[in-house]
Amino acid sequence: MLIVVSIIGLIVAVSFPAFSAGIDSVRMSSATGMVSSFLNSAVNRAERRQQAVELIVTPRENLLTMYTSEPGFERKLRMPDGISIQAVLPAIDDEAPDSPRQLMLLPGATAPGIGILLANQHGSRRIVRIDPMTGFPRIESLDSESKDAGK
Repeated sequence: MLIVVSIIGLIVAVSFPAFSAGIDSVRMSSATGMVSSFLNSAVNRAERRQQAVELIVTPRENLLTMYTSEPGFERKLRMPDGISIQAVLPAIDDEAPDSPRQLMLLPGATAPGIGILLANQHGSRRIVRIDPMTGFPRIESLDSESKDAGK
């Protein structure tokens, strides 16, 4: 019985890092999807309701907030555990990367060409960008570029 328990313990110990990395990968996919959806809803709200939308990205608090002139309207998106907002791109010269960034989405105007850089604890990074031409968010993975550079 002791040998069986030891073998099971060894199998669990060997498979735990792979399981943990898999969970972080799922969290990263979920977080990028949530940010993409949040940005898409902000752009849609500006266009469909013809309202200016204020979008505040706060990297220090891992928080995205959306406001409009509609009374009581406020939407917040907090990143899941293990995922952090690293920066809002493009970076502004005199601004710290973790300082809050305020953006305005105006009806009929071009969407700002920003990107939100997300990272997890294992160093995996993705950027969720708003395409200024279409207004739709798109996701870029920085992991494949760093792996290709190492070849």
